[in-house]
Amino acid sequence: MAGRSTARRLWTLALPLILGTAALPAHAQVTHPRQQYLRDAQGGLFLHWGMRTSPGYTSCSAWEAAVTSGGWNPGYWVAEAQKLHVQYLVLATFHSRLGYARPWPSAIPGSCRVKRDFLGELIAAANAKGLKVILYMTDDPQWHAEGLPSGQSWLDSAAYSKYKGHDVDLTKRDGFGEFSYDQFVEVMQNYPNLSGFWIDNDNAYWESHGLYERIRKDRPSFTLSNNNEDTPIMDMISNEQKTGMTPSYDYPQAVYTAGPRLIEADYKLPTGGAWWYSGSNSTVDYKLTIGRYVTNAGSSIKSLMAETAMVNGKFPSNQAAFNDFAQGYFQAIWESLEGTHGGGYLYGGLKPGFWNDGAHGVTTVKKDDPNRHYIHVITKPSGSTLVVRDNGYRITSVTNLRTGAPVAFAQKGGSLTLSGITKWDDYDTVFRVQSAGREGILPPSTYTMSASSSSSGHAASAAADGDSTTYWDSNKVTPVSLRFDLGERERVQYIGINQREDSVSYARSDTEQSARIRDYRIYVSNDGSSWGQPVKTGTLPSHRGVQFIDLTAVTTRHVRLEVVSTWAASTDSTRYKRLRVDEAWIGTSYAGSSGLLDIGVDIDVDVDVNLGR
Repeated sequence: MAGRSTARRLWTLALPLILGTAALPAHAQVTHPRQQYLRDAQGGLFLHWGMRTSPGYTSCSAWEAAVTSGGWNPGYWVAEAQKLHVQYLVLATFHSRLGYARPWPSAIPGSCRVKRDFLGELIAAANAKGLKVILYMTDDPQWHAEGLPSGQSWLDSAAYSKYKGHDVDLTKRDGFGEFSYDQFVEVMQNYPNLSGFWIDNDNAYWESHGLYERIRKDRPSFTLSNNNEDTPIMDMISNEQKTGMTPSYDYPQAVYTAGPRLIEADYKLPTGGAWWYSGSNSTVDYKLTIGRYVTNAGSSIKSLMAETAMVNGKFPSNQAAFNDFAQGYFQAIWESLEGTHGGGYLYGGLKPGFWNDGAHGVTTVKKDDPNRHYIHVITKPSGSTLVVRDNGYRITSVTNLRTGAPVAFAQKGGSLTLSGITKWDDYDTVFRVQSAGREGILPPSTYTMSASSSSSGHAASAAADGDSTTYWDSNKVTPVSLRFDLGERERVQYIGINQREDSVSYARSDTEQSARIRDYRIYVSNDGSSWGQPVKTGTLPSHRGVQFIDLTAVTTRHVRLEVVSTWAASTDSTRYKRLRVDEAWIGTSYAGSSGLLDIGVDIDVDVDVNLGR
């Protein structure tokens, strides 16, 4: 985590590898049964806890004695994790800035190793309560002397060299790679009930000696998570401490990896200070933390919440108080988080993000009931009305999840309007929304797709195949057109688009920008040759989630979406002009409109007609 070497982001290599192209290596598996516990989870508790945990120790035996005499109990961590409503724990003790301590007995010399099996005790305590334990492993020796007198190191190269029978310098990346490789193997052998490894970046020695392949062979049930690198063989990519977005809690705006890849957001609960306990009792920002947790859930992203355990394992009072608060707070709305997908992405659901009158939030949809939705209002609107795009769902009832009270609603023009709301929760007002399915959307089987440009392996047909692992890629050409041949003349009211969420949604830097549609034109035609003038031009916002282009209703056979430009600037050579679309569809009418409440306009394309330009 903090202090690790700069992450390498393998954008152009990793994404084609993990998403089913011809170049897909045999060992890269986006989905696998071993991942199920992570896919079912909402998040984890990240524990940075080692020899440099305040007050700090230079003697491994002294640190172990302090932990034991202080009353360390693995059950405490498990109970606190349950209060936070997370389902796994990540133990970061073999950490580059925490003294490279190993909280387990080890036959391998080279860094701190204890006699008491803290890791084994934690695994047993967590598993007994249905939680999983993942072990953090570092690749980085650069902090081997931090916090020590000049000339001293946390790493003992001489002892390890004697053990191996050849000279190994643990302070160099290759030597440390050999040492840490041995740690992986020993842990796999001794802890079959561990659930996986959380790996801080990568090491060339691991790659050249087939570490990941060995893990897959020796412990096929172990998951692999990687920090800040999208390495294909890993099960999950974690995104560390992202800031700078508006609203500040909307962490997913800064995430650059698309589902169905397992994605994690890791962040600190204490507002300031180090990742580990440094002796301070920093505050916890309740709104920021709850907002992050909920928005991540609303984007199918796992929250890895870091708290700063003291030497005895207890948390400072501000964090302990938040945990107590979170226990009851999340329990009251747990129905809307547990067993859900993020709404408005690959799995359907109402549109998330920026709503009316300053409101902002996310939506979730039940995995086992796609007609059960939840609206999470984290930033309330200025008035008593909330307007959310319905994404074609016909709504039958709305209730306040906490109180069970019915909420007045109306549906018109593609939007669901909730009214008469006089009380908003400080952190997350949740509405349960029941629907009776989607209506007014043409089935993809009834039309064909084509494009003016496509990259190899990512044809336009992938934008209407219902498969979340495929997408249309425009091959970095703009302007570019995505075309719908409806087979016969149909009424067209709007176009829905799920763009690939493989970039940030705002310009974080000159080289990290949004690869989403900016300026567009819509054309229609009866014969696919004569298009006339655009029936609509406009600009889509650079927002995550489903987007819509509404039209004055027309009856036509061919529809062409021409993307004039995308949001990324030329300074971001990876995403400049890049356009990827997971799914796009045609809405023939708005949900709840009984088909033809809006009068359609029949366009004769031989006449220059411009509607809604």
